[in-house]
Parts: sequence; structure tokens; C-alpha cells
Amino acid sequence: MKREPFERVVERHGPTVLRVCRAVVGPIAADDAWSETFLAALRAYPRLAPDSDVEAWLVTIAHRKAIDQIRLASRHPMPVPELPAGTDPPDDPPDIDEIVLGHTIAQGRGTELNGVEVVGAVPNADHMLDPWPAVLALPLRQRQAVAYHHVAGLPYAEVAAILDCSVAAARRAAADGIATLRNIFQPQPPAVTSEPS
Repeated sequence: MKREPFERVVERHGPTVLRVCRAVVGPIAADDAWSETFLAALRAYPRLAPDSDVEAWLVTIAHRKAIDQIRLASRHPMPVPELPAGTDPPDDPPDIDEIVLGHTIAQGRGTELNGVEVVGAVPNADHMLDPWPAVLALPLRQRQAVAYHHVAGLPYAEVAAILDCSVAAARRAAADGIATLRNIFQPQPPAVTSEPS
């Protein structure tokens, strides 16, 4: 079987891979994750079996590159309005909340992380037409499952293989993520209670 030219692979699967990267790491870091994905894919493409599922292969690479972007972002210093007293770093720095970090990458709006004001955001009514803050607010496993199944269209068996979990766990993570997004974008009206007559 003749292998498709790599330029055609980029043209055909590039938009899907970019949507997956945006869903996992947000719109700003997604460009770097996308570029790293296709650079790695270009190097490995000659060794790819001709009958392979190219889109699933690219999503697997994008998964790894997105994780690299999340790790890279967690090592960057977080902006603060003013430096705390003293110049020495704390002996036990607080853990980075990846959800807040995702908001920081996506929106660049003010919020608080571990008691320190940083640049970040949370979904609210002003962002109802912008899905990224809500998607980035999902736990990482749910975000990945939603991206790989609902954005890339991979079956749950392949999503489970990428996430190194069972098919049932991948299905549960995607369902929980979609339920959370549905609650954000389609809030249920409050229950109407009848008044006693």
C-alpha cells in the first residue's frame, strides 16, 4: 500500500489535531503543541505502517505533546501583582493547580491560586460563547477523553489506549466531562414549586 504524502496528512488531519490540542491545553499553548506534534510525526512517518490509522496515531502524538506543554507551563513563574517580603523562594512551594493554570493560559484574567493573586479566569456568563475556559476547567482526564472522543472522533478503545486506562474509565471520563459542560452551557432552570392554595 502506497503511503500518502506527508503534506496531505497535514492538510487532512491538521485541523482536527489543532482542535484536540486546544481542548487539552487551551488556545495559546495549542499552537506549540500542534507544531511539536507534526514535527515529531514528520520524523516518524516513514516508519509508520501503511495500514495504520493516521488520525489516531496523530492524536496519540498530540496527547504526548500536550502533556509536555502542561509540564512546561507548570515550570514557568506565575505573575503576581507584587513580590512578597524577602527575596528567598519558599522552602516548600505550593503545588500548581493545573485547572487554574489552564485558565491562566487561556484567558489571562485575574484570579487567586493558593492564596496568591495570579493571572487566570473561571468560566462565567461573559464567556458563554467561548467554550475554552469551561473545557479547560475540566479535570485533565475528562478534558482529554472529551477531546479524543468528541473532538477527534476516536472510539473509546483507542481513547483508553492513549490514556492508559480501561474502556469503561475512558467512557466515564468523557461522559462526566460532557455532563459538566452541558451544565455550564445549558443550565437547568430552577424547579418550580407550587404554592399552597
